[in-house]
Amino acid sequence: MRIRHLAGLVLVCATALVAGCATTETHQAVAAEKSVAATTAEAYNGPRSALVVGKFDNRSTYLRGMFADSVDRLGGQAKTILMSHLQQTGRFDLMDRDNLEETAREAGLKGQAQTLEGADFAITGAVSEFGRKVTGDTQLFGILGSGKSQVAYSKVTVSVVDVHTSRVVFSAQGGGEYALNSREVLGFGSESGYDSTLNGKVLDLAIREAVDRLVEGLEQGKWRTRK
Repeated sequence: MRIRHLAGLVLVCATALVAGCATTETHQAVAAEKSVAATTAEAYNGPRSALVVGKFDNRSTYLRGMFADSVDRLGGQAKTILMSHLQQTGRFDLMDRDNLEETAREAGLKGQAQTLEGADFAITGAVSEFGRKVTGDTQLFGILGSGKSQVAYSKVTVSVVDVHTSRVVFSAQGGGEYALNSREVLGFGSESGYDSTLNGKVLDLAIREAVDRLVEGLEQGKWRTRK
């Protein structure tokens, strides 16, 4: 009887061990952050100017060292984010000039001629500041614990240019900072590794701030739409 009981206990422990080592997969949708202007897009019923997004350059020192290639990845990422947030405000008709070859081909396949619309304003921009820093601290030379903080920061500038006169009619800036903190106390807790997602998050935050300042200027009459 004792041997049978022991065998049963071993079987239960083995089953629990296997279950604990099983691989699990989870997933969830993550809501994308919106600018303040985007949250009021449905209530807006005013005029909409035609916009085209022009150059958006990385003017910061990030990814611009002597070993960097000629591809402006940060500027390209910023331009994509800016176009999305401008469209979500509901205040503008956004023109896509980056895919003219593809859209012309598709129009030709349908036997139709493209009738492109000209924009009233061009939006240009630059990432003026971008960087990361890591700070840390220890308690009693690390015996009691330690902490680590990863901080990413960014500042962008956007300008509204009248396409008829090339005059800059309005400019706005946006900035942001994201921090990831971790702490280990007496062996408990965890120390986070490098999180590359902070780069995209802080860039998105800075651009959202700039778009909100741009829309505020429009609503305050500091620059005007054409329609």
